[in-house]
Amino acid sequence: MRSYRKPAAVGLGCLIALVTTACSDQGEAARPAPGPPATPGTSPPASSSPPAEAGTAYAPYVSATDAAGTDSAGSPATYNLAFVLADGDDCTPRWDGGHAIGDAAVKSRISRLTRNGGQVRVSFGGASGKELAAACDSATELAAAYGAALDAAGATRADFDVEGDELADSASVALRSKAIALLQKERTDLEVSFTLPVMPSGLGEDSLALLGSADDNGVRVATVNLMTMNYGSSFDGDMGGYALTAARAAHSQLKKVFGTSDAAAWQGMALTSMIGVNDVDGETFTLADAAEVRAFAEEKGIGWVSMWSAARDRQCADGSAPDRPATDCSGVRQRSGAFGEVLAG
Repeated sequence: MRSYRKPAAVGLGCLIALVTTACSDQGEAARPAPGPPATPGTSPPASSSPPAEAGTAYAPYVSATDAAGTDSAGSPATYNLAFVLADGDDCTPRWDGGHAIGDAAVKSRISRLTRNGGQVRVSFGGASGKELAAACDSATELAAAYGAALDAAGATRADFDVEGDELADSASVALRSKAIALLQKERTDLEVSFTLPVMPSGLGEDSLALLGSADDNGVRVATVNLMTMNYGSSFDGDMGGYALTAARAAHSQLKKVFGTSDAAAWQGMALTSMIGVNDVDGETFTLADAAEVRAFAEEKGIGWVSMWSAARDRQCADGSAPDRPATDCSGVRQRSGAFGEVLAG
């Protein structure tokens, strides 16, 4: 997904049950602590799995550093804080790669976001900057960096948005899997999601390899979040329809990777759309598409739906459509917060 880094760059995870909490391969109520990790490659017994949240939750991506008037539209159950990155080549976690992880302004922002009962999920990675797995030298060091960011945010939910070159980097993929497994041994309540590119045909080989690596290393994956956006020039039609097609294809893949049931695979899926004008010419995700995705998610029992991003959930100045997707408006005619309200159901 796109980043909040300035200047903005184009672009935007063993299965604990795949039951709680996902740009393309081209390029929340309180939970009891889960039981012991499942044997890699198998589904855990029902007694070790946290219950699915009632219904399909709404969890938009928001900037960790900059507030937007539309952040709370739809009363999100969880906010995905974007993004934690490495400080250059150093294994030091920073918000957007430039703000100290203990930044007082970020702490204050998180406090405001959670004031009415919402939770926060720390998202690591994104489309630009260097993900910590590409900067840290060992799994122990990487786990410590992830843990520091989670502690700073007071979060027990971690999202790993892996795309671009890093998705194909087998070394960083393996290191990340080992680090997350270490972190979950220390933090038995840590809920992990992987946000991955998808096409209408499903997840690509690199994404499936990443999930296989996580499973092989005993990572307890709560959710696979599909980035239903930026498919390429061959897809210039119904973005809502493409999202549903991609979800159906990925559902079959997740059942196979994790050896789980139909229902669990749906519950362990999330769908994230880029609202309004996308980064690919001809791709525009409308309010009607949002309604279609929400209805489908409720029908299938999908864990949560999201969007990139809350800050874009408003009409651009004078109703104009920008030459390229903007970071602070959708590029379509809408009321402020309308996408959030529709996706929240």
